[in-house]
Amino acid sequence: MSHSRASDSKREQFRRYLEKGGVMDSLTGVLASLYEQPEKPPNALDFLKQHLGVEGEETQALRLELAKLREQYDLLAVENKDLRARLQRYEPAPENPPAAE
Repeated sequence: MSHSRASDSKREQFRRYLEKGGVMDSLTGVLASLYEQPEKPPNALDFLKQHLGVEGEETQALRLELAKLREQYDLLAVENKDLRARLQRYEPAPENPPAAE
């Protein structure tokens, strides 16, 4: 009987440890997301890894590329805005633009 209580106590401590670290919430969220998928992915473990943020070298490389592309996008958006403003000074938009066909 005392072995059972010690085991229950250890289990309860471990559960609190997982809850405190946010592990239970993360797992619950990812499992709920998997459950709500209209088409279940072919590999549930890969789905869990992807949504829990387990990163490999490829994922890190993709994150770096994404950051660079976002920076480039921001620069191009600013340049585009500037060029549109400059163009507007020389060629004002027609009042009634032609309808798209």
